[in-house]
Amino acid sequence: MDLVNASPSEVRKLIREGKIVKPTSGMCAGYAQANLVVLPKDLAYDFLLFAQRNPKPCPILEVSDVGSRTLKKIAKDCDIAKDIPKYRIYKKGELVGEYTDVSEFWQDDFVSFLIGCSFSFESEMIEAGIEIRHITEDCNVPMYMTNIECESAGIFNGKMVVSMRPIKPDQIVKAVTVTETMPKVHGTPIHIGDPSVIGIKDINKPEFGDAVTINEGEVPVFWPCGVTPQSVIMNVKPDIVITHSPGHMLITDVKNVELKY
Repeated sequence: MDLVNASPSEVRKLIREGKIVKPTSGMCAGYAQANLVVLPKDLAYDFLLFAQRNPKPCPILEVSDVGSRTLKKIAKDCDIAKDIPKYRIYKKGELVGEYTDVSEFWQDDFVSFLIGCSFSFESEMIEAGIEIRHITEDCNVPMYMTNIECESAGIFNGKMVVSMRPIKPDQIVKAVTVTETMPKVHGTPIHIGDPSVIGIKDINKPEFGDAVTINEGEVPVFWPCGVTPQSVIMNVKPDIVITHSPGHMLITDVKNVELKY
């Protein structure tokens, strides 16, 4: 099946049936993808405030009703517990497992947060003639822990996670210009160049995702990443949290062009 040109509902159905378990970058071209954070209701306000105070790494696209596994705006015929290729469950800040279906863990007090994903601006970058290396190499985008402190809210505090794409020097301005039109999916880069400035010790060893080739002369460009909540969760250690596995997103019915400005 041509996953690049498939409809979001078709791909979500295949994911629900367990037929797609790989990262979703490049699927359903033109449609937005979303990160997931699922928390008990008693933590939901603090997390909503954290996201509001940190809109670049945590741009919220939708918040579910309490206990609901469906969404009202960004995806019809959607089951939040089954329509992501791979989930992570954290208990007391520790990763306890990855699952393709989390319905057995679902609680009546869960609130789901769907957060904008940088995969959304990748199709815009490709249209602008910028190569996206992890798509070329058919792997997951590299993501790194940084020394950039997020603004705390309630119990939530921690450091930002970033995603990286190697860009040719003469295309950096174009990459910034393309992504600045999409603040609802992270917007402009947070850093360009020397990784050590933001606390990354080894560009070839990302904490999440896969390392990609950086050709001679290319510059690493870093964007705020929706995996940031997972970093914060590991720091805060709530009783239970469900997230997407890095790179494995919810494909929404919203077109990327609708997320501009």
